Amino acid sequence: MEIPNINKKQIETLLENERRLDGRKPFDYRDIEIEKNISKNAEGSARVRIGKTEVIVGVKLDVQVPYPDHDDEGTMMTSMEYSPACGGRYESGPPKIDAIETARVVDRGVRESGFIDWKKLCIKEGEKVWSVFIDIYAINDDGNILDASAIGSLVALKLTKFPKYDEKTEKVVFGEFTDTPLPLTEKIPFSMTFYKIGSNILTDPTRDEEDTAEARLTLAISKPAKEHIINAMQKGGIAYLSAEDLKKIVEQAQKVYDKIYPEIEKQIKSKK
Repeated sequence: MEIPNINKKQIETLLENERRLDGRKPFDYRDIEIEKNISKNAEGSARVRIGKTEVIVGVKLDVQVPYPDHDDEGTMMTSMEYSPACGGRYESGPPKIDAIETARVVDRGVRESGFIDWKKLCIKEGEKVWSVFIDIYAINDDGNILDASAIGSLVALKLTKFPKYDEKTEKVVFGEFTDTPLPLTEKIPFSMTFYKIGSNILTDPTRDEEDTAEARLTLAISKPAKEHIINAMQKGGIAYLSAEDLKKIVEQAQKVYDKIYPEIEKQIKSKK
């Protein structure tokens, strides 16, 4: 959605001096707030707020026939929907391209990281495996829905417990939960999106900053050992990113990970 040129110019001018309208530096995030287990029916769920941006994520588990080329591995599907309450640009109805792309970016970050141990989701090779469904619902958009959705999915997955499975009937008993967590690895993907406005790069944009940006790059990064690993990348927008831009993004991504992810992990482990 177009914003007035005078607003764009103000945003660009401030960034030239490493400043932003809300007083943050280019690579500062707004406050991130996490609510855990907000759904009594989902196997795992979370509400995430980044500033005024807010999403709800639920994880459901079901049993299905595996894919022929991965007959001993579980499966995953990610979907996303914007509520009309997000703003005038969003309408009721089937997911539009923004929602579809967000779901794909989140899905790729989780899938390519190896965060879920797919083989441990196998019930009977070639016949039955657990399938993970990630549902994202945005209820307020003040910029950076991508990162909020990825963080919400990460938290919901870490909180997921298997539902009861009746081996005699080979059916899931929904609503009855076990104490068995989803099999996860140490390859925890934290996705962060960098935006280019003019010649400047920033993270966690407000809605106006995101509308001003001409390019973006989302990186899903994990740190299972001492080294950061880039598991997935996706570019958006019409402008190009130079080699210098990419170098700066990768360098800053590692710093953002080391600063922001521990704060997220602390909230996940909190008893609140």
